[in-house]
Amino acid sequence: MAEKILMPALSPTMTEGTLARWLVKEGDAVQSGDVLAEIETDKATMEVEAVDEGVIAKILVEGGTENVAVNSLIAVLREEDDDDAAVEALLSSGDAAPAAPAPAVQEAPAPAAPVANEDQAASAPSPASAAPVANAGGRIFASPLARRMASQEGLDLAQLSGSGPKGRIVKSDIEDALAKGVGKAASAAPASAPSAAPATRSVAAGPNAREMADMLGMSYRLEPLSSMRRVIANRLSESKQTVPHFYLSVDCEIDNLLKVRKELNAASDDFKISVNDFVIKAVAHALKKVPAANASYSEEGILFYDHADVSVAVATPTGLITPIVKAAETKGLATISSEVKDLAGRARDGKLKPEEYQGGTFSVSNLGMYGIREFSAIINPPQACILAVGAGEQRAVVKDGELAVATVMTCTLSVDHRVVDGAVGAEYMAAFKAVIENPLSLML
Repeated sequence: MAEKILMPALSPTMTEGTLARWLVKEGDAVQSGDVLAEIETDKATMEVEAVDEGVIAKILVEGGTENVAVNSLIAVLREEDDDDAAVEALLSSGDAAPAAPAPAVQEAPAPAAPVANEDQAASAPSPASAAPVANAGGRIFASPLARRMASQEGLDLAQLSGSGPKGRIVKSDIEDALAKGVGKAASAAPASAPSAAPATRSVAAGPNAREMADMLGMSYRLEPLSSMRRVIANRLSESKQTVPHFYLSVDCEIDNLLKVRKELNAASDDFKISVNDFVIKAVAHALKKVPAANASYSEEGILFYDHADVSVAVATPTGLITPIVKAAETKGLATISSEVKDLAGRARDGKLKPEEYQGGTFSVSNLGMYGIREFSAIINPPQACILAVGAGEQRAVVKDGELAVATVMTCTLSVDHRVVDGAVGAEYMAAFKAVIENPLSLML
């Protein structure tokens, strides 16, 4: 009996993802629990396991295909004793057609794949049109990644033959065409040729970065947007455009903190607590003192959270991700330190579970290790606050009317004014500063 293998939903909000690679091939026998493929969401790479045992009869979506819709058919599994008739029957049924080409129409973000120059806008396939759907040979079947690569390189898909299932054009076909120098659109003009602005774009908008570089003959390397980078771009643009930010900064003297940290780390080899671990604990402690800052905005009202679930910004090769230390107010410094190390390591490897990075009530972004003295971070919706932490450095300060030297760390709170008023934000920063400057209070 043939069974469908569908694109899984790896989180409640996932609508599409990238089928990064297959770990099996057609004809392979699999058992229940065997890993079949790796799926990339906007934040992590997850493994897909076989539910039943059988043989991989047909792979319908190639590895590397982006924007594969959830619940679309990606492969067919049959029992080992069955023949191919059951597979063909399933494939010929109306509800079993592979759905992977459909997202190509939705894969329209222009910045991801602009045409080489403005002359090509009227002739070469663009992301907005997602390549021609018909020509002399009928409909052109190509993966979204292949369509994007063809658009970027000015290739005419109608001139290429596909090596994928049912003649579908895939990434390797584009690479072969580029290596052989075939498939170039006949109407493509030299990149430096001047031309009129395309009718579909406002003259005031001007050329995008790719078009400008082509027109000026600038040398560059184009790296296609990853799913994570595209989501980061969209979410942060939305945040700055729709969330009314305001900013509050305080200078925190951290000499006492550094002394306590040194003593704690010398007391045991089981943990090594960082300044950032103190910051996370202090953030959570201050949120319990000023619960009005532990909130989010929604059209139905303001949500006030019971726990301080602190999202910690971690840089990864594919973009920023914010794993969460949940209920941080209930955890000690050693536990927070251990959790952050584990979460950060798995974040960089793309192995976080959705529940480990989705949610959070407050974010911390620390660039102090890079020597950044002070900065303002962009709020991570739907959270209302993010704390930007700078480097601790020795500065001249005035104490009791006399000049002295102290280790000072500047922290800046970005606040959603729809949720947190200025007075509440100021009260929160005062509570945070008090805890950071008197770290023994965290032990109470």
